This record gives sequence, C-alpha cells and structure tokens, in this order.
Amino acid sequence: MAFPRIVFPLQLFSLALILSGLLFFAASCGGSKANVRNDNTNAMAQPAAVEVTTATAITRELPQFFEATGSLSGDEQTDVSPSIAGKVVSINVDLGSYVKRGQTIVRLDDVDAKLRVQQTQAQVDQMKAALRQAEEKVGIRPGQSFDVNKLPEVGNARVALELAEKNLRRSEKLIESGDISRSLYDQQKAQRDQLKEQYEAALSLARQNYAAVMTARANVANAESQLNLALRSQSYANVYSPIDGYVADRPADLGEYVSTTTKVATIVKINPLRLRIDIPEQSIATVSVGQSVSVTTSAWPDRNFSGRIARISPNVTPTSRTLTVEAEVQNPGAVLKPGQFATVRILQSRAAPAVLVPARAVRTESGVSRLFVIKDGKAQERQVQLGQTEGDLVEIKNGVAENENVATSNIEQLSDGMAIKQ
Repeated sequence: MAFPRIVFPLQLFSLALILSGLLFFAASCGGSKANVRNDNTNAMAQPAAVEVTTATAITRELPQFFEATGSLSGDEQTDVSPSIAGKVVSINVDLGSYVKRGQTIVRLDDVDAKLRVQQTQAQVDQMKAALRQAEEKVGIRPGQSFDVNKLPEVGNARVALELAEKNLRRSEKLIESGDISRSLYDQQKAQRDQLKEQYEAALSLARQNYAAVMTARANVANAESQLNLALRSQSYANVYSPIDGYVADRPADLGEYVSTTTKVATIVKINPLRLRIDIPEQSIATVSVGQSVSVTTSAWPDRNFSGRIARISPNVTPTSRTLTVEAEVQNPGAVLKPGQFATVRILQSRAAPAVLVPARAVRTESGVSRLFVIKDGKAQERQVQLGQTEGDLVEIKNGVAENENVATSNIEQLSDGMAIKQ
C-alpha cells in the first residue's frame, strides 16, 4: 500500500517540468517577433533618399520691362449703312468674312434707280438737240467761242453802215460848196440812219440768239448733273466696304427694307491691333513714341506679339493720375481678337541683374510657385516669385540667391527636409 503513495508525487513533478519548458519556449518566440516588428517600424519611419539632378542659380543682365494691362481693339472699325433706302436683294458676306476695301457687302433693289437714269438720259439728249439748234442760229460749233462781229448778218449791216457814213460825210462837204442839193443830202442822211438801225437790230438779234445758246448750254449742264445724280443713286444700290477687314456683325437680312440709318454690317481691321494702357504718373518718363512693346494673352500664353508705342495722350488723367498710351500690336494670322485682355511689356533702355534657374526646377500649383534648394544633403522647399523667361531659364525675383543649387528632376517626389542623393 506504501508504493502507490511514492509514485504519485513523481508524476506530478514530471508534468510541472514539461509545462515550465513550454512556457519558456513561448516567451522566447514572442520576444523574437516583437523585435522583428520594432525593426520594421524603424525602417518605415526613415524614408529612402530621392535621387535628383541639380543646377546652380546664376545671375545675368536682363532687359527691364514696364508691365501694364489693357484690352485690344481694332485699328479701324466702322458701321456700314446704305446711302439710299431700299430692299435687300443680295448679301455677299457673313460673320467673320474678310473683305477688301470697295468689295460689295449688300446689294439693294435698283429697278427704280435704273428708270430714273433712263429718264434723265432722255432729258440730256433733248437738251443737247436744242443746244445744237441754238448754236446753228448764231453760226458757231459746239465748244466754239462766240464773236458777234463774225456773224454774216452783223458783218453785212456793218459794211453797209460804214459806206453810208462815208457818203454822208462826202455830201456834207459838197453841200457846203453848193455842189449837191439839200434834198439829196437829207436822203443820204436818212439812208445812213436806217442802216444804223439795221446794224443795231442785227447786233441785238445776234446777242439774243447767243443768249439762247447759253441757256441751252445751261440746260444741258443741268440735265447732265441730274443724270450724274441718277447714276450715283443707282451705284448706291451696291453697299461697299470702306476698309479692309473682317465682318464683326451683319444684322441685315435678305428681303429686309433698310434706310440710310440702318446698319447692314460692321467691319473691323484687326492688323495691326490697338492696345490702350494707362501709365502711372511716376513712370511717364520711361515711355516714348516708337518704343518697342511685347504683348501676351491668356489665349496664347507661350507666344509674344511685337508692337510699338504709336500714340501718347498729351494730358494726365486728373482722377487716376495716369497717362494714356496707345500701342500698335502686329497680329499675323489674325489670331488676336479685339476685346481680348492683354499684358504688355514696354522695353526699357537699361538692363538689370537677375537670378535665373532652369524652368523645370519650378513647380506652380494654384498660382503659387515653389522649388527645392539642395543644402547639406537635404531639400529645402521655398516659395518664389517668378519674373520674365529667358529661353529655358526663368527669373526668380525672390527666394533664391546666386550660386544656390536647386533640384531639377524628381521634384514631384520631394518634400521639405527630405534627404536626397545626387
């Protein structure tokens, strides 16, 4: 009975020893896994360095600009209206069409105008026939000057009168000597008086006939003037473009009755364009006629349009204390449009030093420009203000100094303080 009591404690001891071993092994495995997790966390907390290329900020003399904004407008613009009233029978242009000066835009009904031309032409022919008859009466040809003494009737009357005058003077001498009778003298004197009346009557008739010629000539001139007016009115049936340009508006419709106050089209000349800007009072001395300008628009951000200062107002605006300046901008290909908002740079005569970096080093988001300066193996993010471009370089007005290195690749992977490798 004593043997069973000895065996039972030995079994309990063996079981306890096995359980202790298992607990030690489990604790060892748990500690190893915790060390592995700690190593992984430390590795994730330290990001890998980003490989970048760099460029050194340089200083270069750049031309200086005075920058202003304004709206583009056409060099010339005109609203075209007909010179006579009538019904539109033909339209030769549409919105956006290019027209040359003298090109027909709209044609009006000219039936009535043609009838007036025919009527006045008949009047001219009638007046010319009357003129020819009047000229034949006085013996002159068309365009020939009038000399009353060259008329046959007047010439014959003058010769007869001169002969009678001579005979009368001879008879006066003979009657004094008693060689002729008083009755013969009186007869010759009466004959002289009669011839004188005939001569004066011939002169008067010739002058009347010539006056009729002058009246007939005036009638012809008046009829020809009426004919010219009728022809002119007929030509007004064609409405022409007064300038070279593009059709900006064409409100006229086919079959519409238009008057002399009705606009049928608007023509605008867009090369060159005009750009009116206001110069602050303190910058008046920097602009002059003939100065070069460079113009950019939001529609063509990568393209510069050249021009020059064409006109300068003589007065400063009292309220804004600005000077109005007008530039002419070349518009090849008519890509710019009147009404567009534009930024103009007026080239100054002097140059100034500027810090330049490659344009690819700058990242612009929401209107804010940033780049990364590489210093002591880390990237420093800086907000910068951009200036003008010079080829593939861009001016940095502030934020970067000369000889500082900036990242030019993989900048989208960089953040402030990040380690880099080159």
